[in-house]
Amino acid sequence: MEKKIHGFTLLEIIIVIIIVGVLASLALPRFFKTMEFSRGNEALTHLGNIKRSLERCYLFESDYTVCDDFSILDIEDPSLLTNPHFTYGIVSDVTLFTVTATRNSADNGDGSSTVTIDQSGNKSGTGVFANIQ
Repeated sequence: MEKKIHGFTLLEIIIVIIIVGVLASLALPRFFKTMEFSRGNEALTHLGNIKRSLERCYLFESDYTVCDDFSILDIEDPSLLTNPHFTYGIVSDVTLFTVTATRNSADNGDGSSTVTIDQSGNKSGTGVFANIQ
């Protein structure tokens, strides 16, 4: 009676490793792009909250320059949250403001991509967030 040998040959294992490697090389760039997209949405959420807080402050002060500091606003600076992906800044004059979220270099961020919103709700982005809406 002949004894059967069970298992995979070295060639079969190498072929499976190559196939998995090719699939991973196709999927990983898409995964990283999706992660940056979700981080851009995180920035838009925080920017919307900051915008609403600035508008509430403006109702009392009638001057955005008084309201361009997080210590004056009724919300915490999102940059101070645990593991922030962005730093946030407010630029204002008496009747206009712009809030910008700049991607920090943590989590492989490039440190130069930004997401911006103004008092009219216009959104724009630079770098990996250039097409943000």
